[in-house]
Amino acid sequence: MPAVTAAPDLDARRAGLDRIAIVGASLAGLSAAEALREAGFEGAVTLVGAEAHLPYDRPPLSKQVLAGDRDGQSTALRIPERYDELKLDLLLGRAAARLDATAGTLELQSGESVGYDGLIIATGASPRTLPATPELDGIHTLRTLEDCLALRREFEAGPRVAVVGAGFIGAEVAAVARGRGLDVTVLEAAPVPLERAIGAAMGRVCAALHTAHGVDLRLGVAVEDFDGSARIERVRLGDGSSIEADVVVVGVGVDPNTAWLEGSGLVLDNGIVCDATCATNVPGIFAAGDVASWHNRQYGEQMRVEHWTNAVEQGRAAARNLLAGPLAAEPFSSVPYFWSNQYDTRIQFVGHARPDDEVRVAHGAVDDDRFVALYGRAGRLVAALGFNWARLVMGYRAKIAEGIGWDEALDGAASLE
Repeated sequence: MPAVTAAPDLDARRAGLDRIAIVGASLAGLSAAEALREAGFEGAVTLVGAEAHLPYDRPPLSKQVLAGDRDGQSTALRIPERYDELKLDLLLGRAAARLDATAGTLELQSGESVGYDGLIIATGASPRTLPATPELDGIHTLRTLEDCLALRREFEAGPRVAVVGAGFIGAEVAAVARGRGLDVTVLEAAPVPLERAIGAAMGRVCAALHTAHGVDLRLGVAVEDFDGSARIERVRLGDGSSIEADVVVVGVGVDPNTAWLEGSGLVLDNGIVCDATCATNVPGIFAAGDVASWHNRQYGEQMRVEHWTNAVEQGRAAARNLLAGPLAAEPFSSVPYFWSNQYDTRIQFVGHARPDDEVRVAHGAVDDDRFVALYGRAGRLVAALGFNWARLVMGYRAKIAEGIGWDEALDGAASLE
């Protein structure tokens, strides 16, 4: 990703930026706030967050915190004194309700109004739920710290667990539950887990990882309904069968938090639509993180990425481009990266794959649970997936950013080990 640097006459362009508001007090929003101060912005910065907590890290929620290896306080992204250093006006526990882009004001659900000269929106995403889900105890989603702690308390009672969805959240919850000795059934509508993200061949490798650890993995099944009186008792499937369960965790993806922006004038389409610099169609308004759909020049397409590294990098890029102004703003070009810990396996993925990409295991062997698979498309290396081989995977992130060819990547693979 190219660095976004301030032009010499930045102070002149900053003259109209006295108040910057950031909506979303999580990783992308905090990264944006820090980047503003690091770039020398001395005006007012207001950080608005729907949750009452100071910004905290979400990846541990479905891993170490859910497993009981860490407490909730350990997920704080910064010590409290850091916010004093940044001189932020923190408005926590106050969700945004409406944006008046013409007047330059945010209306909060608390009734407060926040004025701004520049705005960065980083409101993230919310878990999807299944249609007509009944209000029964024991049915959970996992996004917030409260979600995690509630589910952890449920696990302590030794329940039978059903996980709906074999994506990364569902897979991590299943792994934690099995690590606690619980009976786990995973229900996935697709014939292969994670096919859209990593392809069918590697999706089958992930499926085998779960079955090897005692998970009852049901593929190609649809959830028809949930049964129970006051609490969940079973999950009914589309084929007429049912799964007995005391706890259900629904992990079927997320939707970007944009409902509050309806009628604001911003273009909304699976997120807030931005150009390559993270700028929206309204001057002075940028977006970052899970909520932003931007044109990623690395791949030549519009994309929305829901991962930790993207939130950090894009939050910082949006902040610097807001300060730089439209003439000096630089594209945020990124090779996406995410990781997942499941059982004793560290899974890492860099790049952007499609189901029809060519896939080659270039290092190690799938059967040894230590390998790196490469993905090729149109003569280029576009992605890499690694099991328990961190150094190689991160090296491939740099190579993808450089635009390395597919044949060159395969020919040079042996020299990297």
